[in-house]
Amino acid sequence: MNSTYSKREKFKNWRARRPFWGATLSILSGLIILWVPAKLYEVAAAPGSILFVGFFLGGLTMLMGILSYIIPRLSTLLGVLAIFASVLSIMGALGGFLIGTILGIIGGAMLIAWKPEMADHDSKTQSHLDPITEKEVASGRDILPD
Repeated sequence: MNSTYSKREKFKNWRARRPFWGATLSILSGLIILWVPAKLYEVAAAPGSILFVGFFLGGLTMLMGILSYIIPRLSTLLGVLAIFASVLSIMGALGGFLIGTILGIIGGAMLIAWKPEMADHDSKTQSHLDPITEKEVASGRDILPD
């Protein structure tokens, strides 16, 4: 077999290093939130309209999802901002008929909870990173502190 990865394996490795599902739900939430003010754009031009807040918060929710793909180490901060933006979007865009708000809360929570996985789960790598030697484990020595 060829030494290069297939496209599916490359995507799987890329996805494992990012908060994929949280970011995807945040982007979907932002699109749904943006849909409401986009359909009511004639009203948005009226003085005193708060639909521009819906455009801003929907775009912010979507931006947090995109940034979490690009900068996964900031997923906790981006998740908090995505939750705030999606909840506040109720005020300006009806929260995408609440569907966008619910998806934004779930996606933001998934961004907060995401922890990076190690790409290589090889036993050599694990034993190399583990401070407990294999000899200690085989002997049955108590490894927990008193």
